[in-house]
Amino acid sequence: MAKDGNLVVGLDIGTTKICAIIAEGRDGGPPDVIGLGTSPSRGLRKGVVVNIDVTVESIKRAIEEAELMAGVEVDSVFVGIAGGHIKGFNSRGVIAISGKNKEVTQADIDRVIDAAKAVALPVDREVIHVLPQEFIIDDQGGIKEPLGMSGVRLEAEVHIVTGAVTSAQNLIKCVNRAGLEVQDIVLQQLASSEATLTPDERELGVVLVDIGGGTTDIAVFVEGSIWHTAVLSLGGDHLTNDIAIGLRTPTAEAEEIKKKFGCALASLVKSDETIEVPSVGGRKPRVLSRQMLCEIIQPRMEEIFSLVDREVKRAGYDEAVAAGVVVTGGASIMEGVPELAEQIFDLPARRGDPTGVGGLVDVISSPIYATGVGLILYGAEHRREHRFGKASDRRIFEKVIKRMKEWFGDFF
Repeated sequence: MAKDGNLVVGLDIGTTKICAIIAEGRDGGPPDVIGLGTSPSRGLRKGVVVNIDVTVESIKRAIEEAELMAGVEVDSVFVGIAGGHIKGFNSRGVIAISGKNKEVTQADIDRVIDAAKAVALPVDREVIHVLPQEFIIDDQGGIKEPLGMSGVRLEAEVHIVTGAVTSAQNLIKCVNRAGLEVQDIVLQQLASSEATLTPDERELGVVLVDIGGGTTDIAVFVEGSIWHTAVLSLGGDHLTNDIAIGLRTPTAEAEEIKKKFGCALASLVKSDETIEVPSVGGRKPRVLSRQMLCEIIQPRMEEIFSLVDREVKRAGYDEAVAAGVVVTGGASIMEGVPELAEQIFDLPARRGDPTGVGGLVDVISSPIYATGVGLILYGAEHRREHRFGKASDRRIFEKVIKRMKEWFGDFF
């Protein structure tokens, strides 16, 4: 290739599909998408790797397809991470501003963020992101860019995202075995937010709900910053299973029926609409009412949105999200999803299509690709900050051993 520093590759390793998007960075403009590859994902469960060999093969297929379309070879990727093991919490750091003029320097900003992330973590967890929310100088809050400002005391509010070390390690191992270097691991809902949310929505306060195959990822933005993240172990696969059981049809057929005829709000479906449902064991297909299908889907979607609503209220942000709800991910394509979300949250809701890139826009303009496009946008912004190389899984292993030695040292 293209040992071309301008290429950015996003690799969305999901429960149902693995998606690779190749884009070409442009100075002063949005990245241009030049290649897309997808492959069914069978080695993951609820966002976590359960079979390394199968996942490696799926990654290779998706990357090869994207390389073929783009006419380039890639050697490094930005990878999305999700799963029930992801936990987020807020933290605060305080330092005295150094320097003779008491002006905030970059070193001060780095120090206060280090102070904010100096929290005790269990031995099996690792920090994935430290996301600054606001800075406070001498009790003056709401500062986004403190560089060059004068003061005595600098405080930082940050959101820290942690994940299970072993899950991150297995993800990196899969990508490395597929012959690729991991430039960074990115929280999936953070990536999706890059592609689907507008600056106005972030400022006013918004809930992003990314409904994937195995998990539903939540992110709450207030005053332009991320204040809460959570992951629910429910997703589109649960809908498919419900349909397969309720209509007594094979799972693969249930998935197709969901995509073609699914509707999250039964009141939107005419009573005389019918669908043909294949039967199990070679029996004849049956003709059923489409309303029956919707009556299976709607309770599960209501459950997902009710759990999200409860999570937002529990975190105390239900009054702070004036811009409402943005629903993205594969399950959001179904008819009636935004309308149902409006009913459950009692807030304005819309479907989040990925934006902010050029090139093959028509190919990637579906919520299915929100995380992949977001990884491209995140990568274009952070590509100089390499965090992981080929030896990264070894580095994480050494980190775990070190933490375990410290832990045992406290007891013996």
